[in-house]
Amino acid sequence: MDSGVRETHFENGLKILTRELHNAPVATFWVWYRVGSRNEALGITGAAHWVEHMMFKGTARLGKGDVFKLVTRNGGSNNAFTWLDFTAYYETLPSDRLDIAIQIEADRMVNARFDPDEVASERTVIISEREGHENDPGFWLAEEVQATAFKVHPYHHETIGWKVDLQRMTRDDLYNFYIKYYVPNNATVVAVGDFESDQLLEKLNATFGKIPRGADIPALTIEEPEQAGERRVTVRRPGAAPYFVTAYKTPRASEPDFYPVMMLAGVLGGGSGLAMGRTSPGRSSRLYRALVEKALTADIGCYYRPMLDPYLFQVSATARPGVALEKIERAILDELEIISNQPITDQEFEKVLKQTRAQYVYAEDGVGNHGYRLGMLDVVASWRMYETFLENLENVTKDDVQRVAKKYLAETNRTIGWFIPTSSGTTNSGTTNSGTTNGGTTNGSGHPTASNGKGATAHKSRKKKTVGAKAARSKR
Repeated sequence: MDSGVRETHFENGLKILTRELHNAPVATFWVWYRVGSRNEALGITGAAHWVEHMMFKGTARLGKGDVFKLVTRNGGSNNAFTWLDFTAYYETLPSDRLDIAIQIEADRMVNARFDPDEVASERTVIISEREGHENDPGFWLAEEVQATAFKVHPYHHETIGWKVDLQRMTRDDLYNFYIKYYVPNNATVVAVGDFESDQLLEKLNATFGKIPRGADIPALTIEEPEQAGERRVTVRRPGAAPYFVTAYKTPRASEPDFYPVMMLAGVLGGGSGLAMGRTSPGRSSRLYRALVEKALTADIGCYYRPMLDPYLFQVSATARPGVALEKIERAILDELEIISNQPITDQEFEKVLKQTRAQYVYAEDGVGNHGYRLGMLDVVASWRMYETFLENLENVTKDDVQRVAKKYLAETNRTIGWFIPTSSGTTNSGTTNSGTTNGGTTNGSGHPTASNGKGATAHKSRKKKTVGAKAARSKR
């Protein structure tokens, strides 16, 4: 598929992807930075998200809150979000106002102020955000499972960061993080909509093109050691219902097995088509029929998404009243064993392929979705996946799905988490790794943190918690 995407590189290292769509007088403008919580050292966890907040706190040209006011006054919307692998900012505007987005993003790439008083104010906001997550029992299990699954790789901590780091981080810590990573040679600009690419590139060269290239950023090459056995974690806290998670390390987006694992997730939980985060379970999917229809769980879902490094394939469920977690665990693991050892029918395979294809095409609606996909795929693998995704998915066979199920859904590759409600206010947790006790913590919010451009942070409400930082954007 020829998507009409044009790739351009400036001398300062900035990468630009443009796609003209002239069906409506609107355009979206994104800046993607190749920095997320995976780039944080212990002691400054949460820095990427905090820096994102500070980008709305003013420059020499724009005051606090001016970005939001300027965009909305001109009939547009804007947002930003932080994730394990990236930080992204965007404005969607009438196409004749696209210059506004260019000026905003070029300005704050180099001129964000990091006023000490604003840093202090955001410390309170972000700690409050973290404490809000702590009111959610799923957060605690997510943190524990994530850190238990990842011992070495920086995917082991949540995008929002550890509370102790949020309390101690300094203005200089944040500013140095910004100076290091917010440089043109660490960014991709994505523009989609009603414009002429040549004219747009001239404007970008007159703004972004003048920004000096930053110091080269070494690639993060930390590899998580192969897991040697099943790991377990139990969290006991006040809560409404028991909760179960099992997580398996699976391939990065650039690996060939990414596509069979996508189809595997579709067979088990319903097709997603590159959806951000946990998808709604398909009522005809295997896990729904085996768990929800049999009244073992209130819900069930799979979670698998494109990542820069190997991440987690997850299955999660909330227990029905009176149903033991042991029974739920056994039922889920039985389904995973079946798909690893018994052939998938042609009818089931074609149904999942059709669902996934439909989800992918449906999400093409709107220039913002185009901009999101192009930028996200460019960061985690290559924007050309945007053109080849459906073709590669359609090349997957039933045997491929069974092969990856057997390979990745192995006992030695899994981390299991239980949330057990208590009546007390104390939290107790523990992990086991092949019989050895380990401490651990992990990503808990389950979503990329998203700033609303007005100094606060917002998240979509979630009916279900899933291990890892899943996607969420604030609504305006």
